[in-house]
Amino acid sequence: MTRDAGARLRLLVLSTPVGPLGSGLGGGVELTLATLARELLLRGHTVRVVAPAGSIVPDVPVVGIAGDLQVPAQGQGRAAPVGLPPASVLAAMWEYAREAAEAHDVVVNFAYDWLPLYLTPFLRRPVAHFVSMSSLSDAMDRILDAVGRCFPGTIAAYTRTQAATFRGSHGWRCLGSGIDLRQYGFCAEPDAALAWVGRISPEKGLEDAVAVARRLGLPLRVFGKREDEAYWGRVLGAAGGARIEYQGFLPTCELQRRLGRCRALLVTPRWVEAFGLVVIEALACGVPVVAYRRGGPAEIVRDGRTGWLVPPDDVSALVAAAARVSTLDRRECRRQAESEFSLVAFGDRFEDWLRAILAVSRVPRGRPVRGGAARRGPRPSPGG
Repeated sequence: MTRDAGARLRLLVLSTPVGPLGSGLGGGVELTLATLARELLLRGHTVRVVAPAGSIVPDVPVVGIAGDLQVPAQGQGRAAPVGLPPASVLAAMWEYAREAAEAHDVVVNFAYDWLPLYLTPFLRRPVAHFVSMSSLSDAMDRILDAVGRCFPGTIAAYTRTQAATFRGSHGWRCLGSGIDLRQYGFCAEPDAALAWVGRISPEKGLEDAVAVARRLGLPLRVFGKREDEAYWGRVLGAAGGARIEYQGFLPTCELQRRLGRCRALLVTPRWVEAFGLVVIEALACGVPVVAYRRGGPAEIVRDGRTGWLVPPDDVSALVAAAARVSTLDRRECRRQAESEFSLVAFGDRFEDWLRAILAVSRVPRGRPVRGGAARRGPRPSPGG
């Protein structure tokens, strides 16, 4: 089931501060953290997750921290200043991490935020940063570059495409992702319907999927958190007779059942998606994926075998590709998910990364790293 790779690790895992785990506000990082934490526990490691109050991760110990949620990075401009709300849950989570770090071997950061990176030199245990989004902020770019130089090997991303959006990312690990394939059933005979899955917000490009459904005369089943109600209203107002069937934000068991019944998944981001967990969820159900050739999905979809990749923002090409998904073998989609995106394989890659960090982390911590310190480079600063 899982491999025995040596000493058990004591892991303190810090979640995204934009919403409780299970709320959908954190997007794909919620599923990544929850499934990975369970896999690491199965391997015999000790895992404690620190997350905003109200978080739920079945079978995983969670420390809920009260406080004001952080504003998601994708809702701000590149030049937005670094900021915290008055009673910041992010600050409280990392105060907890500071106090609890010495009882663990590695602190694992899933937050795409400036503060955990800045605090890295001050913790007395190594911090592993798993970057969940592509470059969105000048301040984040600078401090990721600084931490990468000061603490080589401690930053990881989902994909090469995602990592390439940051400067100085040549030393990053690319870990991909994985899902528990036992939770996803294969569907050989779909309905005459298309699917779209994701947070409903402008950067996800839902209106393009609506245009495809309208031009093909097929219903579009929309799954996900309605994060931006004003945007959702605009999409509905401009639907032009398209049949939009909102399915809600569903747990995995129900999502996979309904998603599996769809003819194809449409992936229409306006930005560079770091990975695209919904893509591998669809493949696991046997659903071909029609996506813009942009970001992580372009590294996942096997063009002409498990889906089609088209030029970014080309709705006509998206329509043409969606019209021919019946030529694809849905069993090939499932086979790709099994061969490349099992949770065991992802767990192996993540565990190897953490062990590599521990192997080179022998410099005492607890004080700022100064310029020229033992091959570790300058201390990260607000300006990078």
